[in-house]
Amino acid sequence: MKPITILAPTGSLGYGFDTDALDRAMKQKPAAITVDAGSTDPGPHYLGSGEMLVPRVAVERELEQCLRHAIRNRIPLIVGSCGASGSDPGVAWTREIVLDLAKKNNWHFKLATIGAEVPADTVVKGLRSGKLFDFEAGALPSEDEIRSSSRIVAQMGPEPIIKALEQGAQVVLAGRACDDAVVAALPLHLGYDPGLALHMGKILECGALCAEPMSMDVMLGTLDDTGFVVEPGRLGQRCTVASVAGHSLYEREDPYRQRGPGHLIDMTGTQFDQVDDRRVKVRGTRYTEEKPYRVKLEGARLMGYRSICIAGVRCPVMISKLDEILAANRAYVEDYFKTNEPYHLTFHTYGKNAVMGELETHKGKPSHELGLVTEVVAPTQEQAHAICHVATGKLLHQPFEGIKNNAGSLAFLYSPSDTDMGPSYEFSVYHLLEVEDECALFPIKMETV
Repeated sequence: MKPITILAPTGSLGYGFDTDALDRAMKQKPAAITVDAGSTDPGPHYLGSGEMLVPRVAVERELEQCLRHAIRNRIPLIVGSCGASGSDPGVAWTREIVLDLAKKNNWHFKLATIGAEVPADTVVKGLRSGKLFDFEAGALPSEDEIRSSSRIVAQMGPEPIIKALEQGAQVVLAGRACDDAVVAALPLHLGYDPGLALHMGKILECGALCAEPMSMDVMLGTLDDTGFVVEPGRLGQRCTVASVAGHSLYEREDPYRQRGPGHLIDMTGTQFDQVDDRRVKVRGTRYTEEKPYRVKLEGARLMGYRSICIAGVRCPVMISKLDEILAANRAYVEDYFKTNEPYHLTFHTYGKNAVMGELETHKGKPSHELGLVTEVVAPTQEQAHAICHVATGKLLHQPFEGIKNNAGSLAFLYSPSDTDMGPSYEFSVYHLLEVEDECALFPIKMETV
């Protein structure tokens, strides 16, 4: 088969790319422009709330450039996990931007939107029938956890995107999708080797993170029967065997095998070769079909409402005794709010194990100053605010052995010191669902723009 080139403008839509690099990459006549737009990295909030992660101004700016090249060159533009979470609101929001851009520029094309939200009843049915499996949650969800989820999405493989392309779509806006599937869909549709196509997708979906120096920027992948070659769009970057092989391990539990919907790609025989100063060729990745076909589900539900207070601590005596001071503060708050209403009080001490917690390996001399974030999640915003205020108000003048000041031990960053953060969500579903039809959960809507 003749070589096919796929262009990824950035690692995540709205995070930026070099316009000159995009223009330069388009001279290599890619067969499609593909871009991932979402992740679970920002946590469950955007899935639970239906809000967008990236500001419209950034998404609109980048979509306009990508659409212009796609329309001019009559090639597909494929966007996966619209709006960050891939929810129905995310797909609708991205569609609105595309329609506004089409009207502004007098563009005409066939548009496909692919939904990825799954009704709670479908998940409960899977649980009851033994077709719901643990993934990384550690246990199966209860029916209450499923039904109390604000929103549940399924992560589609390449099949729904291929189906949209078969129906003539030039622009595809997909809900939650496996990031490598977004890149691999067109090559798979055209019959290219699935192991190589999906491995190329895994590398390209992060943009130029596989290049040196790494960045959210333009990447090209060119696939043929023998393997694929990756190349950064910006001349100031280069791919090396180390950077590409290293990125192939990115977000991998197993360095050699990666499972996706209905498949396994095996890198035990993969080879990486330096083609020239800027390009690397990858070959030997193998594909195995897996049955039954399983898709990953992601669900989020409301935990409560969050309030926080950000303050600094510079008293050396307080820093040396902070653990016992915070324990005493927690006991005071528990006594003050004698209630059956559940709440969570958390102290994040930046400068002392705030990132790694008990897993911290570097436990040396304490800092001369610490950043303290007091966080409260409670059933209502009013409760969260009250508990946060009482905790930090007490801590401001809390006595401790060796104290030398009586005018306050915290330096508040803002006024007001307590900030209401609104609804707080947690992942309630993070499991695998067995399905008989790989496209059944992902409805496709076609329209002519």
